[in-house]
Amino acid sequence: MAPGTDQSSATPAPEKELPPAIRGLWKREQAVSYSTLLNDIDNKEIKQLDLIPSRREVRVQYNDGRRATVPVFANDNQILRAAERSGTSLQVVDLRREQAAQQLAGTLLMVLLVVVGLSLLLRRSAQMANRALGFGRSQPRLKPQEDLQLRFEDVAGINDARLELEEVVTFLKQPESFIRLGAKIPRGVLLVGPPGTGKTLLAKAIAGEAGVPFFSMAASEFVELFVGVGASRVRDLFRQAKEKAPCIVFIDEIDAVGRQRGAGIGGGNDEREQTLNQLLTEMDGFEENSGVILLAATNRADVLDAALMRPGRFDRRIEVGLPDRRGREAILAVHARTRPLADDVSLADWACRTPGFSGADLANLLNEAAILTARHDQSSIGQQQLEGALERITMGLSNRPLQDSGKKRLIAYHEIGHALVASLLPAANSVDKVTILPRGGAGGYTRFMPDEEVLDSGLITRASCLADLVVALGGRAAEEVVFGPLEVTQGASGDLQMVAQLAREMVTRFGFSSLGPMALEGPGAEVFLGRDWFNQRPGYAETTGQEIDEQIRHLAKNALAHAIDLLTPRRELMDRLVDALITEETISGDRFREIAGLG
Repeated sequence: MAPGTDQSSATPAPEKELPPAIRGLWKREQAVSYSTLLNDIDNKEIKQLDLIPSRREVRVQYNDGRRATVPVFANDNQILRAAERSGTSLQVVDLRREQAAQQLAGTLLMVLLVVVGLSLLLRRSAQMANRALGFGRSQPRLKPQEDLQLRFEDVAGINDARLELEEVVTFLKQPESFIRLGAKIPRGVLLVGPPGTGKTLLAKAIAGEAGVPFFSMAASEFVELFVGVGASRVRDLFRQAKEKAPCIVFIDEIDAVGRQRGAGIGGGNDEREQTLNQLLTEMDGFEENSGVILLAATNRADVLDAALMRPGRFDRRIEVGLPDRRGREAILAVHARTRPLADDVSLADWACRTPGFSGADLANLLNEAAILTARHDQSSIGQQQLEGALERITMGLSNRPLQDSGKKRLIAYHEIGHALVASLLPAANSVDKVTILPRGGAGGYTRFMPDEEVLDSGLITRASCLADLVVALGGRAAEEVVFGPLEVTQGASGDLQMVAQLAREMVTRFGFSSLGPMALEGPGAEVFLGRDWFNQRPGYAETTGQEIDEQIRHLAKNALAHAIDLLTPRRELMDRLVDALITEETISGDRFREIAGLG
């Protein structure tokens, strides 16, 4: 500020520039110095003084409404004297009570937080303790009777297994006729069969028919990391079942705990074996276990322990195999109840076209067909949708059609080679379809219709095995006949793997070679699947292994030579069939035989 400037005249300038409300607030909150405060007290401009010793300040209220807070000394007597001289009202404010109340409230809040934290910690500890105490308890699912709506009439295609289980249901409903003759209720029923054949479905049907409590549990739920938990859960499961007797206990995939003891690298005394030991004791031990039927399912009966399979534990072993043609038709009829089928769909024909399908495969077939029907905005499932569903299940998703004419012709010759060789061999399966449309990982494929009688009987002849070898190498033979030995491709790699596997089984298992009628290898003895690590050495000499390899090569070479001999004189027929396949892209079995003149 320049010398000589009047400060009193310059100060109100900014006050005049402010709005009235803010101007009043600015005026009330002006800073007041200690000396100015004493002068204002002497001039009687102050209405009220509030002295706060604990804060060493005084709150000032002026006659014009202004307010100010001025710091003072700890033992300031000048303010008191000035107020006394001028007659200004002065009040001493003691904040110790307020501060004590605030401190008490903070302390109580802290104590409350500590108490809440401790209560939550104790509750969590109690929950963990309850879990630890209940860790050995089993958690079987007790099905309410109103949820058990499945009946034997809903299970088709496995009549033999159903008849065996109907007797168990009769025993539960009417035990008097059996007890009068001294018969005892079966303690265990083991359902054995490939995946998807309806083992679990049969268990549900038994639960619906018997009208008794039904416990269901997976075998993997018994095995835990901690020692003794599995055995404790087995004891608790049978304890609950005895309280509800008569009842049925269903354990799915029992091979998870019932595998052969002492197998694998470690062998011995692991948790799974302790669980199995407890299961063996509960099924047939010192304590009576009447009224509880243990129903179990597995697709690996070959790895189960011998003690588990003996009578008195599993009294009955029921084979649930793949359905035959009539069984497949019945299964399709069951799943078609809730699906609208077109008039041209024949379930009998589709049962013939799906040999080797399980009940789950047939259910998936109709489900995929229904999805395709909905995708095409149609009201009923027709032949086209079922055909597309079958190809999607067996071969995978469809790919984009080939644009390269040279590659398309090569694939066509390969597939025609398979189909023509199969049509020329009496022991081979009949051709159902030939296509060059890519699907899955294949550029094209030939589908065959297996012999239903062979599938039902399970008997394989040497002629059919040799025919399968020749048909599998028909594609490679066609490439050699048409393009020459130097132009063959790796397209037959999958066929060669199948040839190697089939030829090895013919030599080592079926006795279909010059080595004689000897079974040199078994169907498989994988370690960790109920077999021992140290028993994997083959049971034949090294020279015998060389002879086996020689016989496998001999069968493969003879099969390829036979296929070439069949295709070489029929080159013109192959060209005609290839032209038709390239034009139509897909040829049915009847159409193929019509063009080839082999009908």
